[in-house]
Amino acid sequence: MADDRQADGRQWDRRSVLRGAAVLAGAAATAPLLGGAATALAGRADADALFKAGKFEQAGRAYEKILKTDPKNVHAARQRGYVGLLSNKFPDAERYLKMAIELAPDDKDANRFLADCYIRQDKLALSAPHWQAAGNEGSAKLFAAFRGEPYQIHGDIAQVSLTQMDPKPLVEGVSVNGGPLKRFTFYTGAPELQVSATVAKEAGLSPVVSSKMDYLNGRVWRYGGVLESFKLGGIELRNLPVSWMEWESGGDVDTDSDGMIGMWVFYHFLTTFDYAGRQLILRRRTPETAGKVRAAAQRAGAEPLPMWLAREHGLHSRGSVAGVAGSGTGVVGVLFGGHSEVAGIVKGETAKQLQIRIDHDRPVETFASSHPAVAYPCYPKEMRLGDVAANGIYCFTNPNSPLAPNGFDVPAAFFHSFHKPNNVTLDFTDMNLYVARGPAT
Repeated sequence: MADDRQADGRQWDRRSVLRGAAVLAGAAATAPLLGGAATALAGRADADALFKAGKFEQAGRAYEKILKTDPKNVHAARQRGYVGLLSNKFPDAERYLKMAIELAPDDKDANRFLADCYIRQDKLALSAPHWQAAGNEGSAKLFAAFRGEPYQIHGDIAQVSLTQMDPKPLVEGVSVNGGPLKRFTFYTGAPELQVSATVAKEAGLSPVVSSKMDYLNGRVWRYGGVLESFKLGGIELRNLPVSWMEWESGGDVDTDSDGMIGMWVFYHFLTTFDYAGRQLILRRRTPETAGKVRAAAQRAGAEPLPMWLAREHGLHSRGSVAGVAGSGTGVVGVLFGGHSEVAGIVKGETAKQLQIRIDHDRPVETFASSHPAVAYPCYPKEMRLGDVAANGIYCFTNPNSPLAPNGFDVPAAFFHSFHKPNNVTLDFTDMNLYVARGPAT
């Protein structure tokens, strides 16, 4: 399980159950992308500039050029591996990340990237020593505990209704370890499957790892373990990571649902978030189902958008945000589910440069990554993802959010409310995102 502060080893997992507008932290703390096309030049500064601008393929070639003349360049090897990982090109990612680790065995980022590379391929045990080297002892211990094939998929499709849309989406009919049916929410800004402390007890879960941490305005115990069975509609997953939390004083942290489905579940399927049709659809990933998705997208006029996955669960695509002074177009964060009424976030610097209207008179005291944060309502002239756009929509801007925690600039992140008129399908094999207005067909 990914660690927000893995460098110092104090925390074993990412905070992911949300309150209020905690989704401000999202997958994409944002930054402006206002310049013209970057030129692919060799040299670290130019390669890094290409990467920062979201020109990943060009950056990859520039890092390769560096390595031809300087084969012991750890930074170039690590970054080239990261470029491969963003697009789920696992052979490339493994080759260059192993090269970086051979040159610098204690490089925490290279080890974390390689651990993530193995996680995405369901090679959980292989990831353990790299989590350890990255300073994430809890994840190392958890994934070393897995035996047999993880994420075993039984069934071909789960098509379940969204029984509630706000303040967060809910699906019913979830069974944990064969137990009674439960209500679950979902959020792609979180990694693993989560259950409540009550459900964990009912399901007979035993923690493999545990830690105490600050959460919202209190302290919680967080546990990680191995779940035998998770069933949703016609799909059952077996042998998968799970986490749960309880207050230090005891009791469930979240009483609005029985658990939350995170990104690690969704990227095992062709996943459709059919907001307009109020349903969640999970299909087994096969050439046939992928072909049907592409055909449906073509009928709806939806062109495939590129998709990138950063830091275990940070989903990105290509989009734009516009203001009075122009448009920031490039890599954007894309999140589904969660707990927020806003359509997205716009980085404070971007909002300022684009002259997006900000309501400074009405600060919102909220939480970001479970820590207190102050945001301000803002209203971009347009937010666009593919052919789908929203004009003057209600967003937040957080002037204190980090510029580029994943190493590349992002002008905006698109949240739950933006997607309501649409259906969106995520294809993690070809790394394409399809978005269209109206219900899925």
